[in-house]
Formats: sequence, structure tokens, C-alpha cells
Amino acid sequence: MQRVTNFFREVVRELKKVSWPNRKELVNYTAIVLATVAFFTVFFAVVDLGISELIRLVFE
Repeated sequence: MQRVTNFFREVVRELKKVSWPNRKELVNYTAIVLATVAFFTVFFAVVDLGISELIRLVFE
């Protein structure tokens, strides 16, 4: 039980050292992540569509 208690004390101690983002930084980081996900979603959808059409042309 002592090891578990020490573990959680260390976790709390380390979390106090973390530099947490403020609201503006968090909004900016979230926007960047969402924009990146949207870009890659569209990119891979276009690539998938292109490959599908290419395969369709080959087999017809």
C-alpha cells in the first residue's frame, strides 16, 4: 500500500511542474489540430477516390 501512496504523491508532484496552456493557447492548439485532421481527411478521401477510379478503369 505504501508503494501506491508514494506513486500518487509523485504523480501530484510532477503534475505541479507541468506548464499548462492558458485559454488562448488551448483554443489555438485545438484549431490547429482540427484543421490538420480536416485536411488529412479530405486528402485521404481524394486519394481513396482516385485509387478507386483507377482500379475501376483497370478492371473494366
